[in-house]
Amino acid sequence: MSGHILAIGGGWLGGSKLEDFLLELSPAPRPRICYVGTASAHKPEYVEVFYDSFRRRACEPTHLELFGTPEDPAAHVAAQDVIYVGGGNTANMLAVWRVHRIDRALREVWERGGVLGGWSAGANCWFEGSVTDSFGPELRPLHDGLGFLSGSFCPHYDGEPERRPTYTRLVREGVLPLGFAADDDAAFVFEGTKLREVVSQREGARGWCVTGAGDEPLEPRLL
Repeated sequence: MSGHILAIGGGWLGGSKLEDFLLELSPAPRPRICYVGTASAHKPEYVEVFYDSFRRRACEPTHLELFGTPEDPAAHVAAQDVIYVGGGNTANMLAVWRVHRIDRALREVWERGGVLGGWSAGANCWFEGSVTDSFGPELRPLHDGLGFLSGSFCPHYDGEPERRPTYTRLVREGVLPLGFAADDDAAFVFEGTKLREVVSQREGARGWCVTGAGDEPLEPRLL
């Protein structure tokens, strides 16, 4: 039976309530969590923030390194209870993952009941398509997500002024399939492929269901 996916619209790395919630989704008493920073080219400062934050939590933190000469990175990913994917360039991240078979390892974690989560690029990736700035400053559609979840996704719905009009237009025109959008600090919780709830760590941050007819707000549970 598939586990959980936490698709976060946007936020920050280290110390957030959504990160606490990510760990709580795992049934493991002390989950093995791996930070995957491929989208930001594994910036050392982000890895350091991750360890500073998660060493204080009841978990076993590690990180994934795909540049240089990593030793069997797919096996390392497959052994985790929780995967936490950071933001950055969605298209580059997916390409590098596929070279190293990380996509298959992530599905293995999910299908045995593990937790997959992340913000921005780390939320886009689980869907069939998304809105991204991976190809330049102008927002464009991306069609080759992992497809664990059907439909499309848009992060930063209230955080970047062009996100909402671009995404609603792309869905309305049929360029992207209908899907979900999340404000910064809000997240969609999927159990298997079924939407369970929307959660938020900030008053006023929402999730949205987006169809060709427009967008409809989904009120979250405040963490």
